[in-house]
Amino acid sequence: MTARNISRFWEWGRKIICVGRNYADHAKELKNAIPSEPVLFLKPPSAYVTEGFPILVPLYTNNLHHEVELGVVIGKAGTSIPQSDAMDHVAGYALCLDMTARDIQDECKSKGLPWTLAKAFNTSCPVSEFIPKERIRDPGNVRLWLKVNDQLRQSGCTAHMIFSIPYLISYISEVISLEEGDLILTGTPKGVSAVQEHDELQAGIEDVVSMRFKVARKDH
Repeated sequence: MTARNISRFWEWGRKIICVGRNYADHAKELKNAIPSEPVLFLKPPSAYVTEGFPILVPLYTNNLHHEVELGVVIGKAGTSIPQSDAMDHVAGYALCLDMTARDIQDECKSKGLPWTLAKAFNTSCPVSEFIPKERIRDPGNVRLWLKVNDQLRQSGCTAHMIFSIPYLISYISEVISLEEGDLILTGTPKGVSAVQEHDELQAGIEDVVSMRFKVARKDH
């Protein structure tokens, strides 16, 4: 570890690497094929937003969806990391939302275009406080939940991920070198749905952390 404060990784981490369709039930609910290898896309650090600040709906979408995910915070850099060593590179975790402009994503997919407009906009990656590694003893068996205006929308367990965290770290690091402060979003369970201006989102990891965000409309 360097002198940089890993517990505030969102202030200086250089990239967010996201894994799509990592829960079979979520792939099915969006009528996507279950992948045989990880589906990766990126968000820039400008996507981060922390509690106390709103999630801003981009002007170009009318169908913004929530996706609750376990985030893995990298504490030690590496390239081509073996699965057997992967967890040594983890500093901790964060509860995250992968906000997705679903109408724009569908349009991009239909044209064979990248998902950048749908996934990488400002405030598209709300994050909780940093969760030290020792607070989650088994990241492969963590319960996640999300409510919109006190109504439960998502409830799932990382035990249902198609690709495990060690596998994802190894796979990603073969393609993209991992650096201290990077965040890996590990995919979302089923139950994604649209949010509107003024909605309040609450999300949590059972017995570990919870967070709350308001949704606002970008005004220009």
